[in-house]
Amino acid sequence: MKPLLPRTALALALALTTSLLSSAATAARDLPWESLNPERSQVIASLNVIELLKRHHYSKPPLDDARSAAILDNYLKMLDPARSYFTAQDIAEFEAWRYRFDDFLQEGNLEPGFALYKRQLERQQERLSFALELLEQRFAELNFNSEDTLETDREKAPWAADRAALDTLWRQRVKDEVLRLKIAGKEPEAIRELLVKRYRNQLKRLAQTRSEDIFQAYLNAFTQTYDPHTTYLSPDNAENFDINMSLSLEGIGAILQNDNEYVKIVRLIPAGPAEKSKLLAPADRIVGVAQGEQEMVDVIGWRLDEVVKLIRGPKGTTVRLEVIPASNAPNDLTSKVVDITREAVKLEEQAAKKSVIEITHEGANYRLGVIEIPAFYLDFKAYRKGDPDYKSTTRDVRRLLGELRQEKVDGVIIDLRNNGGGSLQEANELTGLFIDRGPTVLVRNSDGRVDVLADDAQGVVYAGPMAVLVNRLSASASEIFAGAMQDYHRALIIGGQTFGKGTVQSVQPLNHGELKLTMAKFYRVSGQSTQHQGVLPDISYPTRFDLKQIGESALPAAMPWDSIRPAIRTRGNPFTPFLAELKARHEARTANDPDFVFVRDSLQLTQSLQQETRVSLNEQQRRQQQQRIEARQLALENARRAAKGEPLLTALKQEEDNTAEEPKEISADKDTFLTESGRILLDYLNLRAALARQ
Repeated sequence: MKPLLPRTALALALALTTSLLSSAATAARDLPWESLNPERSQVIASLNVIELLKRHHYSKPPLDDARSAAILDNYLKMLDPARSYFTAQDIAEFEAWRYRFDDFLQEGNLEPGFALYKRQLERQQERLSFALELLEQRFAELNFNSEDTLETDREKAPWAADRAALDTLWRQRVKDEVLRLKIAGKEPEAIRELLVKRYRNQLKRLAQTRSEDIFQAYLNAFTQTYDPHTTYLSPDNAENFDINMSLSLEGIGAILQNDNEYVKIVRLIPAGPAEKSKLLAPADRIVGVAQGEQEMVDVIGWRLDEVVKLIRGPKGTTVRLEVIPASNAPNDLTSKVVDITREAVKLEEQAAKKSVIEITHEGANYRLGVIEIPAFYLDFKAYRKGDPDYKSTTRDVRRLLGELRQEKVDGVIIDLRNNGGGSLQEANELTGLFIDRGPTVLVRNSDGRVDVLADDAQGVVYAGPMAVLVNRLSASASEIFAGAMQDYHRALIIGGQTFGKGTVQSVQPLNHGELKLTMAKFYRVSGQSTQHQGVLPDISYPTRFDLKQIGESALPAAMPWDSIRPAIRTRGNPFTPFLAELKARHEARTANDPDFVFVRDSLQLTQSLQQETRVSLNEQQRRQQQQRIEARQLALENARRAAKGEPLLTALKQEEDNTAEEPKEISADKDTFLTESGRILLDYLNLRAALARQ
């Protein structure tokens, strides 16, 4: 129940809106965003979005007081994620609207959303001006010998009591930025020039704020309380943004998203320039972009679409990216520059490919076939034309399986690591190569109807021993296939917990822009959802990825895991009697394996460093801290190298290269994780054979 009657509440809300707008105008009469107001087309679009969510969103949650509170929290987190702009007084004013945003939206009143955004612009301008004054007039006064510290994780920090408290916080923030750049090797004057230029550019971009920027941010603060993939796309961005508000870049082949002041790589497109270069990785942060040999443009604090415009360019041209590697310690801003040649991702380069690895196991020699599937692809254009030679994942894998049978392999490993998905049709048909008819995936719609996709073809293309290798970046169609193989007990699933995206989006056109709306959910034939928890492997490997940063469960408001009625009757699992022994043998084999130890210890170190959120602003102490971290990282790398008989490094950055001319490819027989998967499969075959002989 709302604390006030609707008419009284609306009067109070309008008065508060007027107060906020008046406050902003009084403090900043000449600000360019002062005159920005909701447009009629935006009001109509917002009402259309509300109706679409009400009628067609998968879970159809109500637009009520609880949703209103979530909208405010979401919007504040979006506008001020580090709680470094608003004061406690600002927040107290906004709190009067906590249970009113549902009313505002249903009435077509967008003014409150605009008022909050304008207040943030005003506060951001104040803070940037303060930082500039500090850098331009008092840079020499910055003291790096004090015992000051800075809390870097401010997501749940108390709001600053007043502007004096914000001044203190921003003085510490500027000192921290200067200190990080000093430790990264930059000279003081170069640091001052870089930061002054960065803040001045950010001020310029504030002046370029459009009504559409405000509308899109506010509406997404609303839509993304439903789930992270339900997203409003403005007319300008409708063709560029994917469901996660990231971008699939034609130029380098990467999916990006905003991460506070940075643009972060979410994943690399298989066979794209970035992936082939081996120079970029998920969670790397882009801090600069340059065209060819031109000057590097600092992009910290830029909007995602602005960064994309810089990265895109004609095929065959070079773009240089300055990135902070994800492998750095949390507070290490040391960057590297990589050169990427822009090109379109070619379907043939994403094609499945095979190899054969030879393994000596328990005194016998074996040959195992490996089929690497980078994506679930289908040449839709050729398929629709009726071209009998159209290219698809299933057709390629069918051919490769035939070749492996002729090579008399003892088993097959399907490698789905880093496969972000693709065609649902192909996931369905690929499953059919390994089962003799039956359902492959269930799709539950928002009305509760469950559609069953099935393999109707009689016969099995490959019935031999099989393992499926997955990791955290195996998503969507990969999870459907891996889940089906696990539910039919057709293969051992080995590796890491998969991404966990088990929802289906549809693009709904609006009078103004588009809405990408979650309308359905995938379920395995066992009735389990692939949403949130993904596919859990039978045998787990240590992961290179922090599950708190990468994966569906890392996204705010991610829809939960659940289950529905299964589509098949579960039969006895042939792997169950052997799983405990398979795990024991695997753990014994890899306890001292250099690569397994390195991945395990590296993740443990990263997680431990992430707990250290308070940093010293004393230069000597900070350098000592950084040296200790780098020494630990170097020790891990050299322990791995020593165990493998490789030359040791004297510094972490010793052999770094920034060009993609000759990327290092790891052959299948030298891929430790792939080889270990083969040994696990062979363990199963030998244990099963031993049981049959008893």
